[in-house]
Amino acid sequence: MASPTSSNPAHAHFESFLQAQLCRDVLSSFQGLCEALGLEPGGGLPLYHKIKAQLNYWSAKSLWAKLDKRAGQPVYQQGRACPNTKCLVVGAGPCGLRAAVELAMLGARVVLVEKRTTFSRHNVLHLWPFTIHDLRALGAKKFYGRFCTGTLDHISIRQLQLLLLKVALLLGVEIHWGVAFTGLQPPPRKGCGWRAQLQPSPPAQLSNYEFDVLISAAGGKFVPEGFTVREMRGKLAIGITANFVNGRTVEETQVPEISGVARIYNQSFFQSLLKATGIDLENIVYYKDDTHYFVMTAKKQCLLRLGVLRQDWPETDRLLGSANVAPEALQRFARAAADFATHGKLGKLEFAKDARGQPDVSAFDFTSMMRAESSARVQEKHGARLLLGLVGDCLVEPFWPLGTGVARGFLAALDAGWMVKRWAEGAGPLEVLVRDLYDVAAKEPVQRKSDKIDTGKPATGAADTQEELLRWCQEQTAGYPGVHVTDLSSSWADGLALCALVHRLRPDLLEPSELQGVGAVEAAARALKVAEHELGIAPMLPAQAVVAGSDPLGLIAYLSHFHSAFKNMTPRPGPASQTSPGTPNAVLFLGKLQRTLQRTRAKENGEDAGGKKPRLTVEAETPKTEEAPVPEPSVPLTPPSPQPEADAGDLCALCGERLYVLERLCADGRFFHRSCFRCHSCEATLWPGSYAQHPEDKHFYCLQHLPQPDRKEDIMDGDSETLELPAAGENSTPPGPSAPAAPQEGPRQPTRRLIRLSSSERQRLSSLNLTPDQEVEAPPKPPRSCAALARQALEGSFVGWGIPAQSPEVLVAMEKEEESPSSSEEEEEEEEEPIDSDLEQALMTLAKTSGTMNKYPTWRRTLLRRAKEEEMKRFCKAQAVQRRLNEIEASLRELEAEGVRLELALRSQHSTPEQQKKLWLEQLLQLVQKKNSLVAEEAELMITVQELNLEEKQWQLDQELRGYMNREETLKTAADRQAEDQVLKKLVDVVNQRDALIRFQEERRLSELASGTGAQG
Repeated sequence: MASPTSSNPAHAHFESFLQAQLCRDVLSSFQGLCEALGLEPGGGLPLYHKIKAQLNYWSAKSLWAKLDKRAGQPVYQQGRACPNTKCLVVGAGPCGLRAAVELAMLGARVVLVEKRTTFSRHNVLHLWPFTIHDLRALGAKKFYGRFCTGTLDHISIRQLQLLLLKVALLLGVEIHWGVAFTGLQPPPRKGCGWRAQLQPSPPAQLSNYEFDVLISAAGGKFVPEGFTVREMRGKLAIGITANFVNGRTVEETQVPEISGVARIYNQSFFQSLLKATGIDLENIVYYKDDTHYFVMTAKKQCLLRLGVLRQDWPETDRLLGSANVAPEALQRFARAAADFATHGKLGKLEFAKDARGQPDVSAFDFTSMMRAESSARVQEKHGARLLLGLVGDCLVEPFWPLGTGVARGFLAALDAGWMVKRWAEGAGPLEVLVRDLYDVAAKEPVQRKSDKIDTGKPATGAADTQEELLRWCQEQTAGYPGVHVTDLSSSWADGLALCALVHRLRPDLLEPSELQGVGAVEAAARALKVAEHELGIAPMLPAQAVVAGSDPLGLIAYLSHFHSAFKNMTPRPGPASQTSPGTPNAVLFLGKLQRTLQRTRAKENGEDAGGKKPRLTVEAETPKTEEAPVPEPSVPLTPPSPQPEADAGDLCALCGERLYVLERLCADGRFFHRSCFRCHSCEATLWPGSYAQHPEDKHFYCLQHLPQPDRKEDIMDGDSETLELPAAGENSTPPGPSAPAAPQEGPRQPTRRLIRLSSSERQRLSSLNLTPDQEVEAPPKPPRSCAALARQALEGSFVGWGIPAQSPEVLVAMEKEEESPSSSEEEEEEEEEPIDSDLEQALMTLAKTSGTMNKYPTWRRTLLRRAKEEEMKRFCKAQAVQRRLNEIEASLRELEAEGVRLELALRSQHSTPEQQKKLWLEQLLQLVQKKNSLVAEEAELMITVQELNLEEKQWQLDQELRGYMNREETLKTAADRQAEDQVLKKLVDVVNQRDALIRFQEERRLSELASGTGAQG
């Protein structure tokens, strides 16, 4: 507010301008400020200098200092970089306003048109560090005092538009509201310039405005004519946003924000949500700003079941059209999800109103994202050149879970400013239109490592020709008795050639002498099993088809997988290395993980059926070496009965329909369509290491929806699987679900019985005086057990990891230093100083333990912010993985459709020339290689998922263990101690599992390093 002693009306208008929270109030107060100073709005940077010179007001000095410091950077040349450039910016969204500010600082004349007349979007944007620095340099804290003061860095779209609008007005940007840009009006003759076609009829000054730069920031649905847009499509993804009124009560301020929870690594939360409300989500985010903002990804089947969607339609536009969405059901859905996520602490949730006065809740589709193939172009007519640029959603639509929309938009605005500066300097069109990152990304999709078909060779598939594949197989099987490979069909019928190929790659797994007298089917089955379990080569046909020769295309595709994986391996006549050749295989690692999970469940079910032996005891007593493994549902070692199984690889085990080569997915020894291999409950795609088969109904489920037996487990909610990840370097069948432990020879402790007290007994117990007599000497401490020693070591590590005992005094000094008033307002707005990583970790430990950090609110606030930032990074990583998995699934569907077409052509056209068949076969092999590459990348991503899941489990177990450890020993019951020991054991198991992942990644890194060194040599 203005100073009470100030009589200058300009000061009051300036204070109103700073505090205005509505678009019309900003415009009216700025108009009043200009009238009080005798100035006209617009006109570029000269307006800013005039306002600064005439408004000698203490409240404005810090803002002038900010803007002068930014404008003083060399790139702006004191506002003379683009003095004669006229620009038109379309759209007053955050990116359009930021582009207008940048162009104005360069000295250009900027006119902005916006079809709306208000800022009404409550949705909240995540701000990354560089965007925060950028906005602070423009005086964001002066316009919006709560800028980045919470535990998460975000801002509502409306507030971001307001503060950028105020900066743009001060810098002389001319803004016209309620004017829609409909197209370009080329110059009618030489000597004229480009104009804009605007609706409704604009004022004469605007309609006659000629410009030489057009920046479009009007959103993804409007891209100027001449730009080509490409669609990036994934699996169906339905987002729901909801904004609730923020009353800013004490209770509301105490509700923690949710930086992001993803089902991909925190299944327990979503399982609880499903049981409590029937709502099935993929993720959810909660930000607290002007409104309580929630955004989530919902599953279509759940929306249909709860009546949010009236009818299922294959077309996304029709599915999410206003006629197919029930508003009341959508509001109930969003309110129930928000209430569960915040534990009901927000009270009665009332929807905020949107621009139409309706509840601000909506469902949107982000299945496909549009991206322009170029970010700029030049048009010329009658000698007049026009530079066109795209920023914001016009350039690339963001993937909202990553929170990168405004970050990329600001970068695009800065790029546009650089481009206009070069244009004003007289650079030619080809010099200005450099292939920037956006253009490269659009025209040449980034090649991931798994997308590369062959390093140093043309990408022509698994084998350049069928003859090359045959020649490679002959080289690998040469010298084995009884093996003569002359073709890719009949030579493999006895199973010996396949066993020889596997033995050449892993001689420690198959011994040729053991195959004497073994039938062909059994030999082929053994080779298929070893290749799957130890080499990561998934079978593409059953053993019976290999022997019968009934599926030559499947056999060729299977052998091409061997070729693509091991073709760089030099054939050696002698015994090969006992370790797996090549880079450790992510598919192999996940396969072992999946089989470990199956054995764990089989043992649990067996124990439950018998005597309900505690599962943790089973895991502790299970030896690491498999002396008597539980039978696995994979390809058996003994030949099964030769009945309809002979064509099992040609039919889907679920739907019974025909399976073509590219469609085959092998799981548990059976073959499926990828489209059929889904969770029986939620129909989500099942990935390796993330599914299980129910022992009773035999259906496959994702781990979230796997039905649990009726039993009481003393485990964490949702932690239905406690399994050990296989060691990365194992050569034998993966071990049991736990590390080896010494056998327990002592007597088994009797089962504890729950004691139930009556109300009178509980009353008498509560009246007892349990305060110990101070004169009585405490009994001696019992000898410490191994668990006690481990717990003591764990407690010692929690104290501070090297922090001295006087650290509380140090914190007091730091707190006083933090709370000391700054010498100027400029210092208050600066970023907090980074702290040493060891000190930060120690402070995090103190913050999580006995409430020590409650004494130090400044440090507590800082550490909470950092913890939320780490959660945000993990959430973004999970969502990037999820998006890529969906894209891979869409790509695999396209490959399968193309493969089916080629296979039908190869099988049906008997009169087709051999040359044409040969070409079709090579194309099919190329598709097989592409599929293998995508499957390998999918496995890599699933390992990342496992890593995120283990991080989340370790965090939850750590919090639970700290709760037990912070209690006084004298107040702990026997049940508390037993629960504490169990949590400690599970925490050790999770740490061991993470260690297995780290070992796998390190072995892969070293293998890649060695292979790279060998290639250079």
